[in-house]
Amino acid sequence: MDPFTSRKFSRAIIRRPCREMIHGITSAGLGIPDYHLALQQHKEYERALRSLGLEVFVLESDYRYPDSAFVEDVALCTPGMAVITAPGAASRKGEELLMERELGKFYEHIERVEEPGTLDAGDVMMAGNHYYIGISGRTNHEGAAQLIRILERYGMSGEKVEIGPMLHLKTGVSYLENETVVAAEMMSRHPSLSGFRKIIVPEGEEYAANSVWINGAVLLPDGFPKTAEKVQAAGYPVIPLPVSEYQKLDGGLSCMSLRF
Repeated sequence: MDPFTSRKFSRAIIRRPCREMIHGITSAGLGIPDYHLALQQHKEYERALRSLGLEVFVLESDYRYPDSAFVEDVALCTPGMAVITAPGAASRKGEELLMERELGKFYEHIERVEEPGTLDAGDVMMAGNHYYIGISGRTNHEGAAQLIRILERYGMSGEKVEIGPMLHLKTGVSYLENETVVAAEMMSRHPSLSGFRKIIVPEGEEYAANSVWINGAVLLPDGFPKTAEKVQAAGYPVIPLPVSEYQKLDGGLSCMSLRF
């Protein structure tokens, strides 16, 4: 089985941000998010997903969870099954149970990461049938090991990747299909990524390393022209999207949807 088999997405789940997002977890130091602007940006994100042929399921905002617009962290969607994660931040525990109910509408097989394992799916990068799992402040070795065992039961594979001080693995690297990643400089040298063609994000544009390949195009955060130019030069159409209010919460484009 080719570990880099390309895929096509047909559906996405997103959740509207709640007003309480201004109290979300952050270390960015970029100020308090503007809720109304965040709503506008979320709608632009939704339109972009639809423009790429995805059926988009929009969940209502949930005031109990300030970070709940970042739906990617609480579940991992694979072609044959979904994995409900064990969020590494205490304030996000419970979000995964809400997502389990939603994914039950689409998946016959749903697996779970159990405590003492912790796992945020923002730490999981899918490259065909192989999954790279970042060991971070949100994902521990036990959570990663559980995920690898789950993947192997379904004919897939995974490996742990030590990522140092980054929030999530996909903060610093994203898979763009065709054995290509876009990566911040520090991740581009990681031995786990030695087999990939690399698009290295220029200094000062590290935030753009969190980009999303969907059905041949790449969603890229707006305001990072050098990275956009490099991705286009590598043969990928680029759709720039404003996500400034989510950047203030350490969130990126991949965090804002579950694609399957």
